[in-house]
Amino acid sequence: MRQATTVLTIDTPRQGMIEVTRPIVAWVREQRMDEGLLTVFCRHTSASLLIQENAAPAARRDVERYFARIAPESTEYEHDDEGPDDMPAHLRSALTATQLSVPLIDGDLMLGTWQGIYLFEHRRRPHRREVALHLLGE
Repeated sequence: MRQATTVLTIDTPRQGMIEVTRPIVAWVREQRMDEGLLTVFCRHTSASLLIQENAAPAARRDVERYFARIAPESTEYEHDDEGPDDMPAHLRSALTATQLSVPLIDGDLMLGTWQGIYLFEHRRRPHRREVALHLLGE
């Protein structure tokens, strides 16, 4: 049994879902493990992670619009230290995930045919985000 870790830095140009599957898969392959478990962890409270449809752009847009509806920008939040998108970003992050686990079998992450891993940026302005990867296996 062995483990490997790294931190990916992701520049988010805007609010929304940014697919990060390719750099994650590339890093996992570099580790040359056959079996194991990958943990993906977002180090932020105003961004999150999703495994979601990666073929139809309309699916991503619908997810983004849904979260904009259930946690809208507003001047009615008490916490607005960084602007009107501050508290909605925290709510959207709380409703999604900051950590994902993906099994590794026969050297491949067990993502489904139409599944991709996304960093979900909840703030409007660009950010530099960090996603920690931890692979445990053999």
